[in-house]
Amino acid sequence: MESEVVSDWSDTSVIRNNSMASNDKSNDGNEAFKHGLENSLNSNEEVEEPKVGMRFSSEEEIFTYYTTFARQKGFGVYRRTSKMEEDGKKYFTLACVRAGKSASSKRILLNPNPITKTQCKARLNACLCLDGRIRVSSIVLEHNHELCPSKPQFFRCNKKTKHRLTRKPELNNPLEISVGSLVADTEEYGNLTFGEKDHHKGKRLRMGTKSDAEAFQNFFVQMQKQDNGFYVMDFDEECQLRNVFWADGRSKAAYEYFGDVVTFDTTYLKNKYHIPLAPFVGVNHHGQSVLLGCALLSNEDVETFTWLFKTWLACMSGRAPNAIITDQNEAIKRAIEVVLPEARHRWCLWHLMKRVPEKLKRYSQYESIKMDLQAAVYDASSKDDFIQSWKKMIEAYDLHDNEWLNGLYDERHCWVPAYLKDTFWAGMSTIERRENMHAFFDGYLNLKTTLKEFLEQYDNALSDKVEKECLADFSSLSTPIHCVSHFGIEYQFQRAFTNAKFKEFQEEIACIMYCNASFERKEGMISTYSVVESKKVHEIIEYLTFSISYNEDGFEVQCECHLFEFKGILCRHILSLLKLIRKTESVPSKYVFSRWRKDLKRRHTLVKSSYANLADNPEAQRLDKMCNAFYDVACVEVNSDSDFMKVMKWIHDLKDELSCKEKSSRRIEASPTVSDNSMISKDNSAAIAK
Repeated sequence: MESEVVSDWSDTSVIRNNSMASNDKSNDGNEAFKHGLENSLNSNEEVEEPKVGMRFSSEEEIFTYYTTFARQKGFGVYRRTSKMEEDGKKYFTLACVRAGKSASSKRILLNPNPITKTQCKARLNACLCLDGRIRVSSIVLEHNHELCPSKPQFFRCNKKTKHRLTRKPELNNPLEISVGSLVADTEEYGNLTFGEKDHHKGKRLRMGTKSDAEAFQNFFVQMQKQDNGFYVMDFDEECQLRNVFWADGRSKAAYEYFGDVVTFDTTYLKNKYHIPLAPFVGVNHHGQSVLLGCALLSNEDVETFTWLFKTWLACMSGRAPNAIITDQNEAIKRAIEVVLPEARHRWCLWHLMKRVPEKLKRYSQYESIKMDLQAAVYDASSKDDFIQSWKKMIEAYDLHDNEWLNGLYDERHCWVPAYLKDTFWAGMSTIERRENMHAFFDGYLNLKTTLKEFLEQYDNALSDKVEKECLADFSSLSTPIHCVSHFGIEYQFQRAFTNAKFKEFQEEIACIMYCNASFERKEGMISTYSVVESKKVHEIIEYLTFSISYNEDGFEVQCECHLFEFKGILCRHILSLLKLIRKTESVPSKYVFSRWRKDLKRRHTLVKSSYANLADNPEAQRLDKMCNAFYDVACVEVNSDSDFMKVMKWIHDLKDELSCKEKSSRRIEASPTVSDNSMISKDNSAAIAK
């Protein structure tokens, strides 16, 4: 039987607790109320919104109630004021943490602080009556900022001390074999259970101990049980294990949103750990690394990589990435040409340039060669600039016979920035090593890490990534960055972009001061402008000129620097043009790149996994319950098309009804597609070409 638990034993309902079997209100009301609050907090039952006249037995009790209500709505609470009036009553206010005004004096023009205060008026005013009880005197429910109901744990008033059980690798365990020994030599270990033969002669993936093998099996069983993950084991004709690939449910879901650009990281195949690990890594809407699949490989030949790419593609429902970044490797290149022929393939420039000393150190003029090579690669603004600088370098130092440089020049479209900037790379720099591109598991492995320990550390590594993404989501929604200009366009991007990407946009806004735009000519509806940018290179001021096409019909704009195509962020040159033609209030939504938006609901954040704690996410828990309920409906025997259509219509109507209730400031990405990002290079170029 349902009972109403109230703080003053009256009929003013505060919490409806379905789990209580008695409606006897003669028991201790305070204990019942506290018990109701605890049950509500622990089981995510809904706390009714506050009303004038509610009574509580203590300040602690009303604070617990209001913070619980705030938690389910998605805002933080703090005690703002407290004072004693002449009538003998003590008055106090529990306010939203966004109340008040941020101190503008602390702002730094080109490095603004996050906005922590928005003068939000939401609050609960209460008074301590003469009888010792607390009464709600007034309440304001409306907020003037975004709420975060899915991430309440990040508000200070809701934080709890959590002790994560992270087992660090035991460095001196003689009973277990290191992961570095997973790839074994068959001649040395010919009597072991797993081995390679024929085309992989001399190499195979092996399990060193029974605990390793059991850990491997348990890892996949647990993954299947918790999140319906995907894994494939590759065996040879004698049932000997060669390679393994897996992707958990959250990684599969994340690929829907972040699978447009992928880094295939083979550094673990050859780095100091000697681990045969090859993860697929992407970047999320904050520019953080996100795992999109993982493999243990016994070989680095074309056949192995071809098998891996085909397996990974099957896991991702056949949806290939638009672009992929790898190390310079002929076997990988050939495998990509077979399995991912439409994907733009790029070599990691950071890894390639690391080989310069090895390949050119023997030349007497090495330092000069290195400087000219870097200038040709990094400073070239166009393909012609690169070719001219490269040939000049080859002639100056008589490098015509250097096979390594000749090979690089022949494959220049795979690594030179000037050849790559017309493709979207999700902000992954071609110039420097980025954390989101490499070393996903660094910090969780060492030379003596066993397979069993790696599988345990796997969850810890991914848990940390999930926590960082959740915290960045929370910060972007709750504490946006101050604008540095009065342009409406900056405010437009402040409201839309995550904090990390808005900062990158702000860098372009700030650099307008170095740009000077001027009109060149007009042909039909298309106008051409030039923007001269002053740039400091090696303590020398250089002036670079960029051409911009602007189509008044449909507001189509494109700069030859291609920053928008490459990164999804409008460049300083386009912004300088908009300033010149007085179009700084806003831009069409197609230039507010959806991949960097903070207001999209991305389903991977609601997927259960062994490493993502969703206990503090009521939205994820509601989704899980609804999915189970919908599954029960789908399992009901339906014997006619009319009954089937009735169920589908009910689902469609319910979806429309719930969608209409969404706040106008929120957008839902219902059917994400990897190819959505291709509009950057395709739509713009097509429109300009008209």
